[in-house]
Amino acid sequence: MPVRAKICGLSTPETIDAAIAGGASHIGFMFYTPSPRHLSFDRASALATQVPDHVGRVGVFVDPDDALVDRAVAAAALTALQLHKTAPDRTAQLKARTGLEIWSAVAIRERADLVSATHYSDAADRILYDAKTPEGAALPGGMGMRFDWTLLRGHRHSLPWILAGGLTADNVGDAVRITGAEMVDASSGLESAPGIKDVDKIAAFLKALSHL
Repeated sequence: MPVRAKICGLSTPETIDAAIAGGASHIGFMFYTPSPRHLSFDRASALATQVPDHVGRVGVFVDPDDALVDRAVAAAALTALQLHKTAPDRTAQLKARTGLEIWSAVAIRERADLVSATHYSDAADRILYDAKTPEGAALPGGMGMRFDWTLLRGHRHSLPWILAGGLTADNVGDAVRITGAEMVDASSGLESAPGIKDVDKIAAFLKALSHL
């Protein structure tokens, strides 16, 4: 079964086209002001028109309020919400409110962190395992950090899951072989500068996946 990929934090027509041409299953739009990948609603709306119906449009949020989610969903015709630092009860509220697929991000540094994923069993549709950022970091992800992939060996997952955190064309093959991931999420590893995606890196990443 081919490994699916979400290319996250896209902000230009050229990078949207590169992700789609390379076979990405999902496109990620960031709605978090401190992030260098943050999009205005107008920008997200314009970019979303480039995304064909067979490619998912995922809005990425950090513990958002209803107004932000509602405006983002309307602007970009989102098909899923990716939630960081959002409690299980709030996650369940957003799932009920929007009716969209929910991806809950769980930050991982050590094996004990995997327990957090079980708290979302009744609230989310997928778990996104991402590297835990340092205390006080401005962003909950998208910093090029990776965690020890061997932590996922033999782990019994409570939900379908996605691997994220520091993935590049050079390491995604090892990441998939070690973890058994059937879906991956890449962002900062495909950039030439913070928030600036590189079309060649996107193409190389998706080509590497196609060979697995």
